Amino acid sequence: MSATTSRPRRSALRRGEAASGWIFTAPVVILLGLFLGVPVLMALWVSFSDWGGRGSPFSSGVHFVGLDNYAQLLTGGGLATQDFGMALKNNAWYVLLVVPIQTAVALGLAVLVNRQVLRGRGFFRTAFYFPSVTSSVAITVLWLFLFSATGAVNAVLSWVGIHGPNWFNDPHGIVQNLLGVFGVTQGPAALTDNTFLGVSWWNWLGGPSVAMSAFIIMAVFTTSGTFMLLFIAALQNLSGDVTEAAIMDGANGWQRFWQVTLPQLRPTLFTVLTLGLIGCWQVFDQIYTGTQGAPGKTTLTPAYLSYQSSFVNQEWGQGAAIAFILFVIIVVLTLLQRWVLRERKVSRRRMRLYQSAVVESAVIEKGGRS
Repeated sequence: MSATTSRPRRSALRRGEAASGWIFTAPVVILLGLFLGVPVLMALWVSFSDWGGRGSPFSSGVHFVGLDNYAQLLTGGGLATQDFGMALKNNAWYVLLVVPIQTAVALGLAVLVNRQVLRGRGFFRTAFYFPSVTSSVAITVLWLFLFSATGAVNAVLSWVGIHGPNWFNDPHGIVQNLLGVFGVTQGPAALTDNTFLGVSWWNWLGGPSVAMSAFIIMAVFTTSGTFMLLFIAALQNLSGDVTEAAIMDGANGWQRFWQVTLPQLRPTLFTVLTLGLIGCWQVFDQIYTGTQGAPGKTTLTPAYLSYQSSFVNQEWGQGAAIAFILFVIIVVLTLLQRWVLRERKVSRRRMRLYQSAVVESAVIEKGGRS
């Protein structure tokens, strides 16, 4: 058989395989288009319209208003801008604290549980993972009880002489509270007089409120177990050759973790950070069940504000606009995170130094044997 006759047959076979693939995936693609793509496009249209929530958003009574809904949130300067700025500030501190802490705790638990010398590893894995499978509503109700003014947390703190705060009723930022210990109760004029999205820079830098801090602790408690399993799966798939080589070179346990184990966990680390980032920016059910934005809107989040604007205030265009702004924030931060954790090429200078070190060690080893 000649090459010219075999090529058409191969191309025909590839076209047949592609057609078969599309046939098998067509039901899923259609379902995703109907129940995911179409609603997203409808919500995008709603964010550019004055739809009031009744009837079809495509009826003749619904008008295109352009970027008015987005302008009210970002540049309007009214209550909508202030609420959105407060929600963004609360959620930003939530993400800034929860994502790194839960990642570090999950990785630490995974390294601990993955050790061969640990007895009862199955029990510890189940115990650490159990809060992740518990209903978030049940966990939130439990947290409201534990962190009440007379709850178990304040009772434990009183044993060591600490007067615990009224957690879910304290709107003050934790940074401002710490500064208050040193007598700083008012920020400089440069921070108190200038605002961003209707919120002063003094409040932006004041940290999460005491109430939001309780939710931060809850998020770390409930999500670390899930990410622990991802790290355990990654640790069990690592090659032991590199670790053994590091041991032969005299690296201690800390050096092996930072220089050998952690770089190999880069893909899993990116997955954990991305999932944590998305989950933290979409926090809703804890706020809805627990405080509904109180006290003083210091636990308000964009996801809950979107719900409140749409279903409570019947401002559906504004609620949809909040959702899409949140979507853009998540995409931008995910891309930035991917850029930071990307694989970096080794410079030629470092490669030459590495090669010279390898050659030198080989020569020394050969001389020792001779």
